[in-house]
Amino acid sequence: MATDPDPGTMATDPATGPMTVEPGGQLMPAVVVTGHGEPPVVVERPRPTPAEGEVAVRVTAAPLTPLDLLCASGTSYLGAPVLPYVPGVQGVGTLDDGTPVWFPTRAGMAPGDGSLAGYAVVPAADPVALPDDADHCLVAALGLSAVAAWAALTLRGGLRPGEVVLVLGAGGTVGQAAVQLARLGGAGRVVAACRSDAAVYSARRSGADAVVRLAGTDEPETLAQRFRQAADGPVDLVLDPLFGVPAAAALRALAPGGRLVNLGGSAAPTATIDSATLRGGSLRILGYTNNELTAAQRATAITVVAGHAAAGRLTVAHQVRPLAEAATAWADQGAGAAAGRIVLVPPPH
Repeated sequence: MATDPDPGTMATDPATGPMTVEPGGQLMPAVVVTGHGEPPVVVERPRPTPAEGEVAVRVTAAPLTPLDLLCASGTSYLGAPVLPYVPGVQGVGTLDDGTPVWFPTRAGMAPGDGSLAGYAVVPAADPVALPDDADHCLVAALGLSAVAAWAALTLRGGLRPGEVVLVLGAGGTVGQAAVQLARLGGAGRVVAACRSDAAVYSARRSGADAVVRLAGTDEPETLAQRFRQAADGPVDLVLDPLFGVPAAAALRALAPGGRLVNLGGSAAPTATIDSATLRGGSLRILGYTNNELTAAQRATAITVVAGHAAAGRLTVAHQVRPLAEAATAWADQGAGAAAGRIVLVPPPH
């Protein structure tokens, strides 16, 4: 007697309602954003199937970044993402053949799901192979933050051996990586600038030669004098994720021909910069974004970062939490209550 084909089984996703799991299909845990500005939920979803030109990655570690929260809020300049979706703009995992890889996604910036799930599907050309002994959680924590630090120092800033580097916001993930990568890139002296006791500790632990404590009452010229004193003279290259008063002060501390590479504006969206300082020192202010990297440049940066991490030369403060705690981690990230980058780990599967 003929039988009907297996129609699949039914499951319920709290975010989207009933769904059909294809015959032989498997479920996976996934973090899902269902409302802009709302905390995500952790659900069971069908494992995604790669289309032509794509590969599936079994996720082993995925960082929760400020960009993930910004995109999910619906207030990003890229526009509000279509709901529901799985966030996570990057992750670490393994391919079907067991190769460990780092991979990017466009989750929150373009239609499609990201890395905060048991599996992710990405274009076949995007994953970057990692050393077999790579610490997946550490590489995930470093990720695009360390890529930005390396590329801003080298590709954009043109770091030369023996130069004096000033890293603003040195207690953050980008800043911690930048202090270490500047040293690994041949800097003669690395000065860190940061606000809190925890940030000062992180900067010193990263290997800064001197640390300048920032305060909300800083005046540009006074702060510039403190920068020059800590640097034992003028500075050649500034890595700046802060802008505002720290950037204005750092420009005054630059040597003739010095460069300031800006990666963000976490201190202020504007900075008071005078023409005389720029012209008198023939200075350069350079903007940087990871979005301008080619796939090859990004792969090179990840390879450099992962190699240093595997060799014990590069690390950042981070904490590892299970994927099931994504909602709490999301709230902690948004409130600035997390000590270091949060890395979420799916259950073994």
